[in-house]
Amino acid sequence: MADQSTPEGSTQGGAAQKTSPDVSPEEGALKVAPLREISSENAVPGEGISRRRLLGTAGATGLAIGAAGAATGYAAAPSDQAVPLASLGMDTVMFHGKHQPGITTPLHASGHLIAFDLAAGAGRKEAAALLRRWSTTAQRLMAGEAATQGDTDVARDSGPSSLTVTFGFGHSFFARTGLEKQRPVALDPLPDFSSDHLDRARSNGDLWVQVGANDALVAFHALRAIQKDAGSAARVRWQMNGFNRSPGATAQPMTARNLMGQLDGTRNPKPSETDFDQRVFVPASGDPAWMANGSYAVVRRIRMLLDDWEQLPVKAQEAVIGRRKSTGAALSGGTETTDMNLDATDTDGNLVVPINAHARITRPDQNGGAAMLRRPFSFHDGFDSAGVPDAGLLFICWQADPVRGFVPVQRKLDRGDALSEFIRHESSGLFAVPGGAAEGEYVGQRLLEG
Repeated sequence: MADQSTPEGSTQGGAAQKTSPDVSPEEGALKVAPLREISSENAVPGEGISRRRLLGTAGATGLAIGAAGAATGYAAAPSDQAVPLASLGMDTVMFHGKHQPGITTPLHASGHLIAFDLAAGAGRKEAAALLRRWSTTAQRLMAGEAATQGDTDVARDSGPSSLTVTFGFGHSFFARTGLEKQRPVALDPLPDFSSDHLDRARSNGDLWVQVGANDALVAFHALRAIQKDAGSAARVRWQMNGFNRSPGATAQPMTARNLMGQLDGTRNPKPSETDFDQRVFVPASGDPAWMANGSYAVVRRIRMLLDDWEQLPVKAQEAVIGRRKSTGAALSGGTETTDMNLDATDTDGNLVVPINAHARITRPDQNGGAAMLRRPFSFHDGFDSAGVPDAGLLFICWQADPVRGFVPVQRKLDRGDALSEFIRHESSGLFAVPGGAAEGEYVGQRLLEG
């Protein structure tokens, strides 16, 4: 769970960044740049500034005024001066592209996963209309615009905040729409694993949507718009909420930490590697043709047994993972990115990296080269009556073929991962995520109208 890293990105100062979904930014967390003026091309007549490009005075300027007011014994009055968005709010990810957004996009601070089942009587025609509505809404919201109809104004004062919306199809979708012949072999159900404790009601689904943004209100706004757009065509099957560290929260870009305190994702494939696309994306000549440039997402809700984990001394935690908790470096030495020496032994002849250490077992060279791009969220859904946290990882991994990516790694973990004592797989799903929509297209159009 902890030894593959997501390709992270940074936003530099200057003009607002627009990121194509098929190009991952340089590694590192997004950083907030100095506030900048907004171009007049975004202005709305009568307002002087776009309603979705305005940061309220409760931001940087408002704080400064508030401090001054407190010093003189007066409350700060609202200012009429417009304050432009910081880079965090202005960052935009493009909806149209070779691949769908939200796959190679840097980790978001806030995310939602939601699965739908088509309503009784809904078929291919209704599904096509739904994907058309969803694509239009996603394109508008990702550009920082309001939804076409019934916008809730939740994100009225916000910029796009790197919002992405990603769509996928589950195994059951194809029978519901009469498209069984177009169902990919790679979408065959995942095998059962002995460590699974799956809640079937929170697993799978006809349709799957991933929403991510660096502002929680922007993310919720998109989630609500997608749910409303479903209308009578589909009903919510399950929904999960997640989070990551906010961009700019660390002094320097670094791999994210999970709720166990471990650096989570050190050995993720990187876009700079020559075989990255081969591992993550279906080739343009792939089968079926509608999945060209797409990917397969495995989604799992993994509960962490934090009370048990936190009772372990740090040294014991490190032995379970095979890496230093503080730096992410392998127990065999070096830095986080130093190759792990699997043969290194201590003075007593014992392996420095235990044979059942999580980081050892998940290495591609220990699994016939199997690799996947992990892009997870942490979750916390409160405490039970005994005060035990319901928290852990919304595991999301991307690969060109789950039979060559997720499955062999999970099978090996199932046979003896030291971490399995401290986690529980509670839900699971596998979804075919088609390539990005071209200008004028909606996601899945080549499947639904092909």
